[in-house]
Amino acid sequence: MALKMRFLYFSKKAKIKAMAELVKAEFDLAQNHNAIDVIPPAYSCENERLVILAVSGKGEPDDILRRFCSELNKKKAQNIALLVDGDEKLASRLLETLEAAGSNVNRDVLYFKIGGLPFLGGKVSEDEKKTLLDWTHKVVDNIQ
Repeated sequence: MALKMRFLYFSKKAKIKAMAELVKAEFDLAQNHNAIDVIPPAYSCENERLVILAVSGKGEPDDILRRFCSELNKKKAQNIALLVDGDEKLASRLLETLEAAGSNVNRDVLYFKIGGLPFLGGKVSEDEKKTLLDWTHKVVDNIQ
C-alpha cells in the first residue's frame, strides 16, 4: 500500500512547486490527485501519514500559515516535516505551533535558500534534488 502523504507549500516560488513534483514522482503519489497543494489546501488533510510543509518567509509566519499549522492535529496528519526557504526564526515558530497542535513533528528541518524572483528559477539543481530526496527518504523511514 502506498504511503498516504501530501506536500503542501506556502510560497510563490516556482522552485518550491518543482520540488513538490520531484517528491510526488519519487514516492509515486500520482494516484493521489491532491498530493500537492497550496496552504490552505483545497482539500483538508484527513488521516495523512505524512505531510511535508514547504514554506518561504522570514521571522514571524504569515497569519494564514500560522492558523493552518495550529489546526494540524493527529487526526489530520500523524507526522509533519518542514522544508523552509527562510530563516531559523520562521522554522522555530512553525515547529512550536505544529507541536502544540499535537502531531508528531520531525525536528530535522530542511533549509533551502531560494533567491531570485518568485516566477523565475523553477529549476532544481542535481545537488538540491539529491539533498531533497535524501532528506525525504530519511523522514519517511523515521515516521511513527
